[in-house]
Amino acid sequence: MAQSVWGYDSDNGPERWHENYPLAKGDKQSPIEINSKDVQHDSSLASWHASYDPGAAKTILNNGRTCRVVFDDTFDRSVLRGGPLSGAYRLRQLHLHWGSCDQHGSEHVIDGVKYAAELHMVHWNPKHGNFAGALKQPDGVAVVGIFLKVGQTPKPEMKRILEEIENIKTKGKEAPFLHFDPSILFPKSRDYWTYHGSFTTPPCEECITWILLREPIEVSSDQMAKLRSLSKNPENEPMSPLVDNWRPPQPLKGRIVRASFK
Repeated sequence: MAQSVWGYDSDNGPERWHENYPLAKGDKQSPIEINSKDVQHDSSLASWHASYDPGAAKTILNNGRTCRVVFDDTFDRSVLRGGPLSGAYRLRQLHLHWGSCDQHGSEHVIDGVKYAAELHMVHWNPKHGNFAGALKQPDGVAVVGIFLKVGQTPKPEMKRILEEIENIKTKGKEAPFLHFDPSILFPKSRDYWTYHGSFTTPPCEECITWILLREPIEVSSDQMAKLRSLSKNPENEPMSPLVDNWRPPQPLKGRIVRASFK
């Protein structure tokens, strides 16, 4: 398995990542399964706040492994603060993980429940100088995780992202994505679980404070089908659906998951 070609197939998927990325077998890996009975309610956990500048959105791209929206993070333009964090973290990108059907696709699992997809909003701590520097620090990165569940009514929140799918059908395609306020993706409730973990893609650096939102947002089956219409191959190759780009839950290894709610 060559360094650059990790993926989600049997020959290069999560079971084999550790061959090239030994951290994938570390003690603080993500995602995890959260069991309510083992979670500790922590009344000292504050509420979190995001102040995002819609003008910071730049591009949307298909990199063959996910669909990603990239933001300008050269200054404190769109920031996340509060909750378990100290200081302001800058929004860098958001991306999604999804399944081949509506019954699975999320990376975190809650009391045995898998959602159709999971959205990750990746922020980094500018006190570490730059993103690469933040990856080396335990408090370097904060990710807000939002579950997508399939319901009857298509929701407007995901609409902007899904409208652009036509323009990034194949791997390597990128399109302008301007004037987008990512805070529309937040559910009504601010309740969250938090724990210390890692990126869910190689090299799986253990630098992430996770803020997983309890309440999912709703998407329609048609909206999910649209995500599955992306191809993980470039346009000069046969269409190969980009689906099941999720990593299964990793061992907790003694970590405590805290909840902001009872």
